[in-house]
Amino acid sequence: MSETTQDKYQILKTYYGYDSFRDGQEELIDCLLSGRDVCGIMPTGAGKSVCYQVPALMLPAITLVISPLISLMKDQVRALNQMGVHAAYLNSSLTFPQYKKALALAKEGRYKIIYVAPERLLTEDFQDFAANAEISMVAVDEAHCVSQWGQDFRPSYLKIPSFIGSLSKRPVVGAFTATATKEVKEDIIRMLELSDPHLTVTGFDRKNLYFEVRHDKDKYKGIKEYLNTHPDSSGIIYCATRKNVEEVCDRLIADGFAATRYHAGLSDAERRSNQEAFTYDEFPIMVATNAFGMGIDKSNVRFVLHYNMPKNMESYYQEAGRAGRDGAKADCILFYSGQDVITNQFFIEQNRDNDELTGEALELVRQRDRERLKKMTFYCHTADCLRDYMLRYFGEYGSNYCGNCSNCLNVFETIDISLIANDMIGCILTSGMRYGVNVILDALRGSKNEKVLRFGLDANHYYGSHSGETIVFLRQVLNYLVLTEYLTVTDDQFPIVKVKEKGLTFFSEAGEFRPVLTMKAAKKTPPAEKAGRFKDAASASGNAASASGRKRGAASAHTGSAPFESLRRLRTEIARAQHVPPYLVFSDKTLESMCVLLPQTKEEMLAVHGVGELKYQKYGEQFLALCRELGGEAEDF
Repeated sequence: MSETTQDKYQILKTYYGYDSFRDGQEELIDCLLSGRDVCGIMPTGAGKSVCYQVPALMLPAITLVISPLISLMKDQVRALNQMGVHAAYLNSSLTFPQYKKALALAKEGRYKIIYVAPERLLTEDFQDFAANAEISMVAVDEAHCVSQWGQDFRPSYLKIPSFIGSLSKRPVVGAFTATATKEVKEDIIRMLELSDPHLTVTGFDRKNLYFEVRHDKDKYKGIKEYLNTHPDSSGIIYCATRKNVEEVCDRLIADGFAATRYHAGLSDAERRSNQEAFTYDEFPIMVATNAFGMGIDKSNVRFVLHYNMPKNMESYYQEAGRAGRDGAKADCILFYSGQDVITNQFFIEQNRDNDELTGEALELVRQRDRERLKKMTFYCHTADCLRDYMLRYFGEYGSNYCGNCSNCLNVFETIDISLIANDMIGCILTSGMRYGVNVILDALRGSKNEKVLRFGLDANHYYGSHSGETIVFLRQVLNYLVLTEYLTVTDDQFPIVKVKEKGLTFFSEAGEFRPVLTMKAAKKTPPAEKAGRFKDAASASGNAASASGRKRGAASAHTGSAPFESLRRLRTEIARAQHVPPYLVFSDKTLESMCVLLPQTKEEMLAVHGVGELKYQKYGEQFLALCRELGGEAEDF
């Protein structure tokens, strides 16, 4: 084993407490150490920060990490300082005197890693520092922000190549992101001017996450029931609007839940205070708009619930991915309603995220956003594996069965939708292909609402032909026909349903269908059968973990067990005493590992996932003493 390899593994164990690298990490680290640019596309929780922090500790000079996220900078600098690494951040959260002092210390070579906002790169003070500093590496985090076709385009990212070009010696450059379609990936490489980069795409699958879509009439009731069955869990509830955030949070507080809120309408001080309260588990439930969460490195988020559907798969993947960053099981549940589509259509037409775009460029962005919204809506209606649908969106193809989403766990039946599909197509054709989804579905159900009567659809041959079907089922059929390209919905401000060539070929006025058209639909499952899913999964996890072969580890090791809660109480006490978030002491996954192994010596404690020499020096003896007590109790048991 070479000196470099020894150093690499030694740093991983000493500072992070891990015995081996995760998928993709080592090859990215080796390339950066050899001086080759890299582009790493890795899902949230896959350990992107390790890919640039490990080489940063091995390279001779400073590493700059460019990030747009103040919260991420604070979290990672705090974590690095906890590990004994000198790091700092330079962003707008610092007062002018604080910024000047941090820059002065940076000039003295006090910091190994410096996080900087992209807006600071071309300022006179920072340019002066960079011109006289030796910089070994520049790491660009959230690199998808450089692409105007991505969901988080930030014009300030376009300054990065100019900054790197202004340095007396070009450092090695690494670009990292969790979400990138093929087009965005190509933009990252081209617009950041990466030189012959090594590309690593580790895949978008997060196997520890359970995905579910629910169509509850009363969304709040569904969320409340979920929280009641997970009383000790921390998580995020995303809402589309500030009004929804306020309403949901107020109702949760009134119902006795320890919840707080976050949205752009709050003052900076209140947002900061609420975020800290969530981070420190003082208020373990955060109700927020999508303004919250980007860069939040809280590892023990056990659930992400969406009160409203996001406007695209990229946003949903990113937001849902904030659950289970520690690798332990977590739930991602989306509560869908048709109103969510209308709300998102309004946001797309307003397009407040791209004020600098006008004319054709702005309309092109709107068209792409409308297409993304369609695919997000299909996700909420598909009967196929939810994980597979998501992976296919990002260009990966699996088995269409994951065993860990609501669709895979539901019992489906294949039903004949030939007649319904034929009548739906017939209604669209005979009404001149001039109306939207709701009007067509209302006509099929025989509704007497104002629009149906005004447009004369009560005289249509297909009016009322499916009055016995629910609007939810008819919408599911229509979405399936769009997904399978029998129908299409226009991208106009007021979308219209039209029949495609495939639909014209299928349509039969005589009602003769060759071949028969079928669709998968979920069988009705009694609620009591569904309620135990999470508990059963947790129990299975605990049973598997307890089969470690050690008698003193025979107690249930999963989250919520008595040993786990004892360890968590100790972690909370230490975190409060040191004024740090609990997950920076040890993650939930590390506590679960302790539950399984119940170490009795320093050597055994160092074998626990996430316990390195530095963490042991800080906390090891306290946790070891508690594990010895718990080990004795298990022996008695």
